[in-house]
Amino acid sequence: MISILAIVVSLVALAYAGYLSLQILKVEPGNEKMQQIANAIKEGAMTYMARQYKTISIFAVAITALLWILFSFPIAAGFLFGAILSGISGYIGMSISVQANVRTAQAAKKGIKEALSVAFKGGSVTGMAVVGLALLAVSVFYTFYSDPAMLVGLGFGASLISLFARVGGGIYTKAADVGADLVGKVEKGIPEDDPRNPATIADNVGDNVGDCAGMGADLYETYVVTLLAAMLLAMIPSVSNMYNMTIEYPLMLGIVAIIGSIIGIQFVRLGKSENIMGAMYKGLAASGIISAIGFYLVTYYTNNPLNLFLATVVGLVITILINIITEYYTSTKYRPVQKIAEASLTGAGTNLISGLAIGLQSTLVPVIVICAGILAAYFLAGVYGIAIAAVAMLSLTGVIIALDSYGPITDNAGGIAEMAELNKKVRKVTDALDAVGNTTKAVTKGYAIGSAALGALALFAAFTQEIGHFMTKPLQFLLTDPVVIVGLFVGALLPFLFSSVLMSAVGTTAHKVVVEVRRQFKEIKGIMEGKAQPEYGKCVDIVTKAALRNMILPAVIAISAPLLIGLLLGVKALGGLLIGVILSGLLLALFMSNAGAAWDNAKKYIEDGNHGGKGKDAHKAAVVGDTVGDPFKDTAGPALNALIKVINTFAIVFAPLFVAYGLKLF
Repeated sequence: MISILAIVVSLVALAYAGYLSLQILKVEPGNEKMQQIANAIKEGAMTYMARQYKTISIFAVAITALLWILFSFPIAAGFLFGAILSGISGYIGMSISVQANVRTAQAAKKGIKEALSVAFKGGSVTGMAVVGLALLAVSVFYTFYSDPAMLVGLGFGASLISLFARVGGGIYTKAADVGADLVGKVEKGIPEDDPRNPATIADNVGDNVGDCAGMGADLYETYVVTLLAAMLLAMIPSVSNMYNMTIEYPLMLGIVAIIGSIIGIQFVRLGKSENIMGAMYKGLAASGIISAIGFYLVTYYTNNPLNLFLATVVGLVITILINIITEYYTSTKYRPVQKIAEASLTGAGTNLISGLAIGLQSTLVPVIVICAGILAAYFLAGVYGIAIAAVAMLSLTGVIIALDSYGPITDNAGGIAEMAELNKKVRKVTDALDAVGNTTKAVTKGYAIGSAALGALALFAAFTQEIGHFMTKPLQFLLTDPVVIVGLFVGALLPFLFSSVLMSAVGTTAHKVVVEVRRQFKEIKGIMEGKAQPEYGKCVDIVTKAALRNMILPAVIAISAPLLIGLLLGVKALGGLLIGVILSGLLLALFMSNAGAAWDNAKKYIEDGNHGGKGKDAHKAAVVGDTVGDPFKDTAGPALNALIKVINTFAIVFAPLFVAYGLKLF
């Protein structure tokens, strides 16, 4: 039975993650001062995660009870199971990150190869844990119920927890980062991660809860809901009559992908050139090639036409192209980032204008690629082909998350090296790793956005099929229907409203951090001379409370909007809303993520000695741009992925309710 094999392979992935964890823990954690700093970061991260999950659990239990009352036990149990595994995936990523950071700093004493090995293994733990848990969740539930319709609660649980993780972690990390930069870099002129900055521990904690835990939960739920959408579409008679083993086919792709990821991770190692990004791409390429071969064998084994295999190739090609495009717009090696750095010579205003222009421009080519991919996949295998292309995109999730989680590990390693006053050669190694980490984080965000968009389209197709089960005549979403148009407008509005709430939360919390950091510099004598210890815990407490408080409203928006539209205007308006939020959310997420990453790397480009280097006017202007870009790329932009999928999975789960009780006003 395929689902049993999927369970076995998912457990292999989790076992491999455990093996890598043991390898990391064998590395020396450094001297006493390094361990003290690392423990402070670990304690802050663990405290935040514990309080976050305590808050989320209240909502999870209430929603589980509601789903049981309204629908059935399998839907409610699926929601709870999906939510728990989503939380675990984020927790694993964060917990290994705070162990790997100090060990990467210690390994940097030996050289760049050793440091890269530790950091990438740390990221790989998160990657393999996420894909293992995601495939495990879907295959276990399918083994029990043998009906994809019973998995919709699972997808909703994964999506909702992902939204909380992305929103809470994003607010935490960027409020701390912005607050630390505005006083430390701009006002005091001290370096990043300087131990004299009272917000530096909170900043380092934020890297873990935002990028590691947040991205882990994000791609876990993307993986789950995309598999769910493909399996739901496989039940359409026209699909099941045309292809073989349509429900099991996505699970088989997931099995192959895990094997490809485990092998691909082995290829990430430095050669004589010490090209870090090249080493990363070797692993990604190896994983993609092995997965493609496996997809062909799966297609051949199931006796399906070549078109289905070609749909998987479409998904892999989309992934490769989006990675290349995102790197072009966000890497210091290419013209867009260099142009922003050049604009910084005339001040913060021109830096901001240039960054906004680059961010807006960066949406063009990815959208063309996604549109071409949708058309190609549809031509090959209809709506099922689109879902299969999305599943194929997610076949690289294990390695992609490894690349993403590598970033905050190396960022923390650099911070620990700075605060522990290690040799400049160590900081040079960690800076080289961190520079690549900024690019990998941007690239993986582009991948997450693209895969979310394609997965959400498959979810929308699944929504239309689910609605059809409860209606006496086929449902059509016509652009001449005013109700559909109203739904489109509301759906297109939601990402903007949602982003506004998040940006406001970061700004308000960063203001509190700035006030606290200024207070400490003023009242605690000797901080700037290094004779007095800052009160790091004050800033950690400020951002923890703010993140937990401000993650509630975005979740309310994500759930209440489809509920109100579905009940007040009916399923036609709801369908319009789903398409509107996908299109608007995709464009806004691409713009914000790419603009933010480009601003960040423009600052790094100047710090590398270009346009006067650190401390000069161009650098000060670039710091302002980076400060604006931080909540773009690490809070609002990534959280839009979760918003899109929460709304779509919510619509599928509550489809019977909307058909039965939605007002038929039009």
